[in-house]
Amino acid sequence: MKQPKVEFSRPLQVDRVPNLGSNDRLEADPKECVELAKRLGLPVLHALKGFLHSKPWRGGGLKITGTLTASFDQQSVVSLETFRTELKTEVERYFIPSRGKPDEEVNDDIDYIEDGMVDLGEIMTETLALELDPYPRKPGEVFQDIQEDVEAEKITPFAALSKLKPASSDEKK
Repeated sequence: MKQPKVEFSRPLQVDRVPNLGSNDRLEADPKECVELAKRLGLPVLHALKGFLHSKPWRGGGLKITGTLTASFDQQSVVSLETFRTELKTEVERYFIPSRGKPDEEVNDDIDYIEDGMVDLGEIMTETLALELDPYPRKPGEVFQDIQEDVEAEKITPFAALSKLKPASSDEKK
């Protein structure tokens, strides 16, 4: 089976992580930022950096915590203008060893260690993807609905019918 392309890969061999854990500083280079921007649907990804602490967890598992910072451009859904966003978020992920084929219905939210490796770059990419606002707006930008003067003409389901109604005897005089 063909492996998917990973634009920002930083593999970590799980069995080499000491009991007290290991620290990793990660930063995407400019070429990786261009590829990640395409993958995430961003006009530009200026920077993606992170500090991750990996520690053994529950008999062969791995707990990864840390922070991620990113600087990127987004397009406003209101004005369609491009604006820059700075993001800082926490990372917390848990991995367990895969034991045969997992039951997909039961274990949707579990991350597995595959071939003894965990990709720290992909963890950062996935975290950034989850933090992106699906409907970004420039700071202070508000969508204003068009207000019509409804008082001038009361619109009801029966308004059209009232125009068809014959004039009363008072109105004929």
